[in-house]
Amino acid sequence: MNNIKKKPLSELGYNFIEAPIPKGKDEYYLRNEQWSRQGEYRRLLAHEVESLVRNDNSSDDWNNIFVSNEFNPQLVQHCHFFGMVRIGKLEPYYLEFHNLRLPVGLYNSTICACDFGDNVVVHNVNYLSHYILGNEVIVANVNEMATTDYAKFGNGIVKEGEPESGRIQLELCNENGGRSVMPFDGMLPGDAWLWTRFRDDQQLQQQFKAFTEKQFDKRRGYYGMVGDRSVIKNCKIIKDVTIGTDAYLKGANKLKNLTINSSSEAASQIGEGCEMVNGIIGYGCRVFYGVKAVRFVMASHSQLKYGARLINSYLGNNATISCCEVLNSLIFPAHEQHHNNSFLCAAVVMGQSNMAAGATIGSNHNSRGADGEIIAGRGFWPGLCVSLKHNSKFASFTLISKGNYMSELHINIPFCLVLNDEHDNRLKIMPGYWFMHNMYAIARNSWKYVDRDKRTDKTQLIEYDYLAPDSVEEMFQGLAIMESAVAKAWYALPENTPKKELTEKDLRKKGKELLLQHPEEVARLTVLVTGMENSSRQVQLLKVHKAYAIFRELIIFYGLKNIIAANKPSFLALQAAVKTAKRGDWHNIGGQLMKAETVNLLKQKIRKNKISSWPQLHEQYVEIGKEYVSDKLQHAVASMLEIKEVSLKNFTPALLAEWLEDSTRTMEWIAYNIRHSREKDYKNPFRQLAYENANEMNVVIGSLEDNAFIQETQNELGEYKNRVRKIINEWEL
Repeated sequence: MNNIKKKPLSELGYNFIEAPIPKGKDEYYLRNEQWSRQGEYRRLLAHEVESLVRNDNSSDDWNNIFVSNEFNPQLVQHCHFFGMVRIGKLEPYYLEFHNLRLPVGLYNSTICACDFGDNVVVHNVNYLSHYILGNEVIVANVNEMATTDYAKFGNGIVKEGEPESGRIQLELCNENGGRSVMPFDGMLPGDAWLWTRFRDDQQLQQQFKAFTEKQFDKRRGYYGMVGDRSVIKNCKIIKDVTIGTDAYLKGANKLKNLTINSSSEAASQIGEGCEMVNGIIGYGCRVFYGVKAVRFVMASHSQLKYGARLINSYLGNNATISCCEVLNSLIFPAHEQHHNNSFLCAAVVMGQSNMAAGATIGSNHNSRGADGEIIAGRGFWPGLCVSLKHNSKFASFTLISKGNYMSELHINIPFCLVLNDEHDNRLKIMPGYWFMHNMYAIARNSWKYVDRDKRTDKTQLIEYDYLAPDSVEEMFQGLAIMESAVAKAWYALPENTPKKELTEKDLRKKGKELLLQHPEEVARLTVLVTGMENSSRQVQLLKVHKAYAIFRELIIFYGLKNIIAANKPSFLALQAAVKTAKRGDWHNIGGQLMKAETVNLLKQKIRKNKISSWPQLHEQYVEIGKEYVSDKLQHAVASMLEIKEVSLKNFTPALLAEWLEDSTRTMEWIAYNIRHSREKDYKNPFRQLAYENANEMNVVIGSLEDNAFIQETQNELGEYKNRVRKIINEWEL
């Protein structure tokens, strides 16, 4: 039976706060804290009341209507007021937005206990209750827009007197709720990642909960707010939603328990048919056309479109999801997912990612419970109709070819192409695929996300370069795997049977020798690895002799590129900057790369309450970001010297000059392959089938010569050579 309460009409608009009110306060005390303009209002004059009544307005008590000195009663018509209402300046103008033109004033609306700024437009709002509207706000054709006294605006807190069961939590990364976090306004991708990890560290987990609890006031009675110049039209239900300035809401079906951040520099929009409940929407977000979102956080400048479904998930900055379903996932910045039949569940996807049509990432049906997870490094690109199973883990920039992968995978070499060869019944992995066959795509991936980073708040320094500490560490891991696997393949030949039992060190030494000195012999080997698929079938590495050489060359290039970027005045200054250079583990903290020791120190500070709030943690992100260039330089130099087998002590100007000269040839190779891999699309006869001639193809897809990214690459090549020459000359190498 529906619990319908019947109360006296005289109470409508009053007794908003159900919990006890502090001594000496009234029910408006929090409202007055939110809206400090109460001194600008006065009571109605007798002729104003008379004019309001003539215009078919009513109030339970005209003494509870307060107005500014520039109030025009002729601009209030057919309205019913309950409780205390304060109305700002009303002048004989109309406001226009996107061809919607409406006169300033309040018309045909029922209004309970609201405050209005200057020159607002309120038309045909069936029920507007306990809201504060800023200046020049437009609200038109809304069925219900109300705030409850326990409104939390999407934050994962409970108000005074509320049961714990009322708390909203995001069940990220895992469907069983074992990695749940409490959402909050301002939550960064790094916050979500740190909170979902280290679940056995109870002290750390309690601190994160305490950060969230103390960030918000638990008192009941806060009003919903609509910032200046925001426009709300043709919406059905808006309940417990606070809205920033310059937002645009049109045709939404239901918006409930939300914070919608918006500003003049980063305006947010929500469009037709959308239903969003229990969430945080960041600055500059776009949500359009039938989107369903429940228990979610959208970081700034992210988008949901065309019927997308986002549930129990965190969507990172500058990410776009449309036409598909995403559940229980933590998605870092720069994620693209556009297709109706793609599905992402219970995953951590670390950004710069793209999911193709038909991709099903995270079928839990191979488990006895809904407790599986997938972890995918930066640049995760599952192809058409890829089906993966929990638990699986992928290194950075893994491309997965079309196929149904029946077993769990652990692909721990970066820049791989993964193939499910059903004919040979083998899993085949091609390390370095991007560099050999699609350099254009891997390089453009880094370039385009820098270009598309629209964040106005860059608290976290997000790394987009494909050669960075995280991917380079994985490349070292890949080199070790390739060395060992090649040695095993060579010793497996009858003529090479070893005379003694070999250690891993022995294997790596032999594999390295073969890869560096006899690559043509390695090319003839069938190189197998273990531990990459949870099955009894063989896993084969392809083109290892090529990938190994490319990885080594690019690690050296990574070192030299960072030396050039460091812009030191001399070789001595460089030596001073890298005197403690060393390699080590790095973590991707929501798109921001940090050394493992930095993360451990961060955790220690949180446990000891030296970091005692989310804002303080965010300040640490900024400080760590300031050190990133220096930390990356040290890592890059240490990585380069390890490949070159030269110690820091023996690192001389002459060696640097020689390596810098060599690096220009690497840069030429990169620039050539970027153009060449794109050029293949123009020369492929099947690509040309859709066009009558080359001119038409150039008109439709743009000519190769006019490609902005290729032009940028050629410019970078020239600049790189100039900087190399400048360093060699100025440092007198």
